[in-house]
Amino acid sequence: MSNDTSNEAQPGNGSAQNSDTGSPPPRWVLKTMTRLHVALHRLSGGRLFNTLTGDDVCFVTMTGARSGRRLTIPLMYVPHGEGVLLVASQGGAPRNPVWYNNLVAHPEIEVNHRGRPMKLRARLAEPGEKAALWPVCDSHYAPYADYRQRTSRDIPVFICE
Repeated sequence: MSNDTSNEAQPGNGSAQNSDTGSPPPRWVLKTMTRLHVALHRLSGGRLFNTLTGDDVCFVTMTGARSGRRLTIPLMYVPHGEGVLLVASQGGAPRNPVWYNNLVAHPEIEVNHRGRPMKLRARLAEPGEKAALWPVCDSHYAPYADYRQRTSRDIPVFICE
């Protein structure tokens, strides 16, 4: 999954870090995996590489906050109504992924899940909404619970409708 990080750490959510949950892979590893995943998905005409470790992914096309260029990244697929939830977990890293900044600056995105394109608008979930969203996210990708334990930051969730 995409793992670019922003230069600023986000405020914590007050949870203690748990050293038993490990640490996220180095940024260069995740960035290389992301590029390879997108390239192989495109080469297969979208027929292959729709999962990661058995869980569905979707391909999110967005505009870079600084560069203004269009880029596509695979993210875990969490369906929500007619859209999706996008979790800026970055494997429990201490900082948000760069794509977080992209969605804040340019919330109009395209999401493709198994050949189904969707034009959506992303918005950050309010603190009061997140308690109801985490069980949905965890049911589609169980490691999110570990990621929340791994970091002291409040992991952002985008509601894309």
